[in-house]
Amino acid sequence: MVKLSSLGDTIHALPAVRALKAASGAAIDWLVHPEYADIPAACPDVDRVIRLPRRGWLYRLPAWWADLRREHYDLAVDFQGLLKSALPMRITRAAYRLGPSFHREGAALFYDAVAAPRDKNRHAVDENLDALRHLGWPVGLPEFALRFPPHPAPGPPPRVAIAASSRWPTKNWPVDRFAALAAGLAARGATVVLVGSLADRPVCEEIAARARGGGRVLDWSGRTTLAQLGGMLSACDLAVTVDTGPMHLAAALGVPVLALFGPTDPVRTGPYGPHARTLTCGPLPCRPCFGSRCSRKDLACLTGIQLATVLEAAEEMLARSLQNRRC
Repeated sequence: MVKLSSLGDTIHALPAVRALKAASGAAIDWLVHPEYADIPAACPDVDRVIRLPRRGWLYRLPAWWADLRREHYDLAVDFQGLLKSALPMRITRAAYRLGPSFHREGAALFYDAVAAPRDKNRHAVDENLDALRHLGWPVGLPEFALRFPPHPAPGPPPRVAIAASSRWPTKNWPVDRFAALAAGLAARGATVVLVGSLADRPVCEEIAARARGGGRVLDWSGRTTLAQLGGMLSACDLAVTVDTGPMHLAAALGVPVLALFGPTDPVRTGPYGPHARTLTCGPLPCRPCFGSRCSRKDLACLTGIQLATVLEAAEEMLARSLQNRRC
């Protein structure tokens, strides 16, 4: 199978991988970019992780080509739908090559079949499960199989992870509101852990500085590998996030997630599962615009989500999470 990136997208493919393994009992190899390799490596259904470099791959082409053609695959499934994923899939000696409904960039030229007609009015997890339906194999209940090593959890429980930053500025709730949220949760006795990549550190540092929190607001951005982040999130009682990769990781691990959505659509890319809740500003004619820039210039879809609403929802979900743990 091929799913090269990104963090959320690799996680969305996990239920399909679990279903493929359950239906076929086959050995499964996963082709992925190295920066996301911790996800398939933590999946017990994956027998081998093949890392495809995002850059500098040309000089490695002969060895990489030989590696992909060493195995005689019965089936290859492209869950990315792009030319960069269809080409390496075509290089394999797979007897049957299957592509997703959301393919583009001419990727379909390299498939034997497309799994289903295009339908974007559903979650990405359900799109990936089209592969099972096409093959006539049972889908079952979608399940995210991830096994991360435990990672020391910072601070005493209860713990709330906050993922406040995305690569798109239009997805980000205002920093001052996240700081006030962190301060409010800390004042109620929670340890607040700010998570993200090294690129997210400036935002997390600003939130921590504004929140203060009496030592209960901790900045862990850029200090963990992806596998360590998974272990840390597993020890949290709640995650409050924007539409970003750690949101999907927390949801896949069964952590209750409160997600704030602006220009994107939670129907398609929201946190998946029964323990997740999304908040939006309500009806806006421009929402969802799926834009990395706000044409209104005021980011009303996110500024319209009020601090009091988020804090109340977070408190309710945290109390329910702690109750469930005690049960």
